[in-house]
Amino acid sequence: MDAVHTDMQLLKAIFKSNPDVVALLNSPIIKADKKAKILTAVLEGKISGITASFVNLITLKGREAALPQVAVEVIKQYNVIKNITTVKITTAVPVAAETLDAIRTKAEQSAGRKVTMETSVNPELIGGFMLETGDQLFDASILRDLNDIKKQFLSNIYVSDIR
Repeated sequence: MDAVHTDMQLLKAIFKSNPDVVALLNSPIIKADKKAKILTAVLEGKISGITASFVNLITLKGREAALPQVAVEVIKQYNVIKNITTVKITTAVPVAAETLDAIRTKAEQSAGRKVTMETSVNPELIGGFMLETGDQLFDASILRDLNDIKKQFLSNIYVSDIR
């Protein structure tokens, strides 16, 4: 199960970083046997035999367009089985590894389970961070604070009385 999980993470990374591979999988012009050969050439030696057989089977059965979603769902199911939760953190600037380790440790203590971290950088946040886990979002960004202040000024009842 661990080998398949690792393979699915590799497939997910390939699909995310290379839109041409996703376009290849979705193309009705390219025949299934050609797609299978291309995928075999790209993935040969990088994934386990069982995953390679699965990718080949799903391609030959004409379901290769669903492969990106299959990879995501296999990872989700693995995380459920292994009691792992994913925490996504978005910051305005890249975060140091020590800080991420501290956040991971704190999240593991509060969740009572193993935590994997996904990081991203969004300069529009100006500062602070956004932390997302499951269906919860904790927004401690400067952008949110500025938007809150803007709403307060726009809904200020005293401004309309002055005009």
